[in-house]
Amino acid sequence: MTTPLQRIRIARGLTQKQVALGAEIDPGQYSRIENAKEQATPRAAERIAKSFGHEVTEMQILYPERYEVPEEPEQKAS
Repeated sequence: MTTPLQRIRIARGLTQKQVALGAEIDPGQYSRIENAKEQATPRAAERIAKSFGHEVTEMQILYPERYEVPEEPEQKAS
């Protein structure tokens, strides 16, 4: 499953570390939040959303399971 944070970060061509530094949070914490292994605090969600210009909402960060989308299967070459 892909979280909203993963989708937007990859679409922008950013690394997790770049996003974390822009949001002023620990890169390890950001990684866990992005991968839905740790729930963001409201303050962290606010900082992350702000770093993306609110293109991703705090709700999407706080409750990623509600917004996850299945990854598209890789197409085999014919």
